[in-house]
Amino acid sequence: MYAVLFAETGLSPAAVSSLFVIWSVTTFALELPSGLWADVFSRRLLLVAAPLLAGAGFGLWAFFPSYPAFAAGFVLWGAGSALRSGTMQALVYEELERVGAPGAYARLVGRSEAVSLLAVVAASAVASPVVAAWGYRGLGAASVAACVGCAVAGWFLPESGGVGEGAEEPSFGSVVRQGWAQVRGEPAVRRALVLVMVLEGVTALDEYVPLLVRSTGVAASAVPLLVLVVTVGDAVGGWSAGRGVRWLAPVLGVGAVCLAVGSLGGRPGGLVLVAVAFGVFRWAMAAADARLQARVGDGARATVTSVAGFGAEAVAVLVFAGYALGSRWAGAGVLVGVAAVPYVVVAVVLGLGAWRGRVHPEA
Repeated sequence: MYAVLFAETGLSPAAVSSLFVIWSVTTFALELPSGLWADVFSRRLLLVAAPLLAGAGFGLWAFFPSYPAFAAGFVLWGAGSALRSGTMQALVYEELERVGAPGAYARLVGRSEAVSLLAVVAASAVASPVVAAWGYRGLGAASVAACVGCAVAGWFLPESGGVGEGAEEPSFGSVVRQGWAQVRGEPAVRRALVLVMVLEGVTALDEYVPLLVRSTGVAASAVPLLVLVVTVGDAVGGWSAGRGVRWLAPVLGVGAVCLAVGSLGGRPGGLVLVAVAFGVFRWAMAAADARLQARVGDGARATVTSVAGFGAEAVAVLVFAGYALGSRWAGAGVLVGVAAVPYVVVAVVLGLGAWRGRVHPEA
């Protein structure tokens, strides 16, 4: 609802776009430093602070609606997102590793993403009645309360490692050196990084799903329901994470074909295939994340994971720019269908790598 709030406050489309730029720049600028902070300081405390920052921003929007408050809110939200990125993955993987269950990482993270997607759907459903009853201040108060709840949940996350347990306190310099050594000296880490960057970055095309739905010719009132179909497919993929990972290459190829056929067909029924595709991509992203975590050392885990997040954001920007440029000549169906190409390339590269590993296991 925030875009509607901005418009009703009197902001022009250009002013709203400038707010989105502030948001993106903040997240980009803090993505890598936040990974360093997570490797040097308490990850749990960062996960407590992250939603509180976002909640403070939402409070500013609701109670002091103006351009400066909106800009400050996006800075706070972007900072909170950056603090969480890399930190959560590192904390969850290391805690699972300490209890002897690192193999559960993909399943746990995938299911949390699935629950998150369904929670967004539920929140979207109740937003309109909340605004109707209590206005934007009521919606802002509910958003702040939800962020406080996230902070409380973060406080109760386990953190058995870290500073203060007999180990030498890490410095920013030592973490940077260790992270650079892993990326530079470990080909497996570099391959896992690129895989995460591409899969997560290209999947930013989900922002265009409503436009894809509308391009099939359905009535505007039917768009939310058909978007929900794709969201459910996405959630099913997250819930299935951790299973059948050895089939990553062929399943990813199938997902790419489903995306292309479902998008290029131009029919509402094709959105079922698009839903399958997004489910596959969600499942594949969890597998790629788990692969990265399994190859990164603990000392710079959050830093390296933040590098992956930074790269994914960069790929997403290319996706947005490509869509904007391509929209001059093609519709949403064609543009989303073309996005299947990177997934096909990744599937082929993964398949060739698996084949070489079987033929030359010593390589």
